[in-house]
Amino acid sequence: MSVQILDAMARGGFEQVLALHDRESGLRGFIALHDTGCGPAFGGIRRWSYMDEQRALMDCLRLSRAMSHKCALVGLPAGGGKMVILDRDGLDLELAYRHVGRVVEQLGGSFYTGPDVGTGDRELAWVAAETKFVTSPGADGPGDLPQATCEGVFAGMAEGLRHLDGDLNWSDKTVVIQGLGGVGSRLARKLAEAGARVVGADVDPERAAAVKAAHQIEIVDPAREFEIPCDVFAPCAMGGILHDLTVKRLQARLVAGAANNILARSVHGDQLHQRGVLYIPDIALNS
Repeated sequence: MSVQILDAMARGGFEQVLALHDRESGLRGFIALHDTGCGPAFGGIRRWSYMDEQRALMDCLRLSRAMSHKCALVGLPAGGGKMVILDRDGLDLELAYRHVGRVVEQLGGSFYTGPDVGTGDRELAWVAAETKFVTSPGADGPGDLPQATCEGVFAGMAEGLRHLDGDLNWSDKTVVIQGLGGVGSRLARKLAEAGARVVGADVDPERAAAVKAAHQIEIVDPAREFEIPCDVFAPCAMGGILHDLTVKRLQARLVAGAANNILARSVHGDQLHQRGVLYIPDIALNS
């Protein structure tokens, strides 16, 4: 694995890649700092059940690079970073996140971290007990970050539809949201309040049922989400979901979502264009 890490650093120009292991908590993971030339690296902590360590590493590298692009896009004096934790049986969450906090503290401010998939207020509080270089989940923190992301996605989605149609009437629009977590559930509420038909899909059936009950949206099996005819497909979960197979199945006119790295490869953006599907880059929507 160490050779693969070094090869990945050489290919992508990453400043630093750390492999994490903690015997007490069972933690395994990675930290990638892509570029701190303009300032400290910003990036959240993603906890996910990766198939193997190689996929976890690749996700960490791609996400940290995307964070550099987002920081540059909005003119922040910062660069991109990311941490991923391999979620697996036997992992002691509190001990793992406290260990993460100590590692972040040892980096001395070169990496500022915060929420991501699998990491919410509870986990951030454990990290914050060990380091000051983390988004505070309390009253002194930056507020509701998922809502801020939701607002950006909603605004970009609206502009994309106006570009296609010349005007916008939400009551005749259908939006399919993939992933009903922190951002996806808020986006579902905002779209429903605007009058759109909202169709949601999530791998967690209990979460899907809760969002359906709260906002009166439709729920479909995640296996069918790409095949629902819609105006907008909004990926709000994991990245790499538009690839050779799913691009062919997609029945949307516009792709606009909060997930990072929606395209499996850049060529899939070309494939969307060839099919006449407008794609708004995720770094523009979720930055």
